[in-house]
Amino acid sequence: MAIEVDTKDCTALSDAELAEMADLCADSTNAFEVGMLSKQAEAWVLCTVASEGGKVRGFSFCTLERIGGTPSLLVGAAHICRNTKRDTVLRAIVTDQLRRSVLAFPDEDVLVGAQMNDAGAFEAYKSLTDIVPRPDHKASGEERAWGRRLAKRFGIGASKYEDRAFTVRGDGNQAVVLDHESSKPEKVDPAVIAQFADLDIDAGDTLIAFGWAMTEDLEKLL
Repeated sequence: MAIEVDTKDCTALSDAELAEMADLCADSTNAFEVGMLSKQAEAWVLCTVASEGGKVRGFSFCTLERIGGTPSLLVGAAHICRNTKRDTVLRAIVTDQLRRSVLAFPDEDVLVGAQMNDAGAFEAYKSLTDIVPRPDHKASGEERAWGRRLAKRFGIGASKYEDRAFTVRGDGNQAVVLDHESSKPEKVDPAVIAQFADLDIDAGDTLIAFGWAMTEDLEKLL
C-alpha cells in the first residue's frame, strides 16, 4: 500500500490526530506524549504526516522561515515508524518538506536544522550538502555560529549549549528530536555513531545538526 503524505497547518491538527501520533511513538525511547505534541502544535507552523491505509506511519513538525535573512527549514518533534517501510516514510516526509521549501524560497539554498539523539536520524540528511557536525570536520566559526542560532531558535539557553560539540545538555525533560532509527544499524558509520557517544539520552541531551539543500537539487522536486 502506498505511503500518502499531507502537510497541514498545525492549527488544523485534531486531538485524535495528536493521540494517534503519540500512540505511534509510544514504544520509542523518544515517546512523545499527547501533551508534549500539543505544545509542538503551538510552537511550530506546519506538520507533515505520512499515512498508509489511513494509519499514521510518521510525522514531523516544522516551519519555514528566514533566520538572519537565510531561508531555513526547521524541524521540531518528528517520529518515523519502526517497521520495514521506515525508509520510505522518512524519504516521503523529507521530500514533501523540501518541496515546500523551494516553493517558499525559489532560487535559494535552504538551511535544514533539527535536534537528534540517534545516529540513524542523519539518514534524513542524505540529500543535503555540508552537513555539520560530521566526522573528520573541524567546524568553522560561521558553522559554530549557526549552531548557536539554531539553539536559540529551538529555545535552548546558552548555558545548556556547547557550541564546539553542537551538543545540548538536557534538564531531564523530553528531548524534541527527529526520531528515526536506521533499518540497518550495522551499516551506520561508526564515526557518525561516535558523535552521540557523549550524550545522556535519559537526561534529554541532543545534538544540533544542520545541512544545506542546494537550489539545483530543490528545483528537481517541482
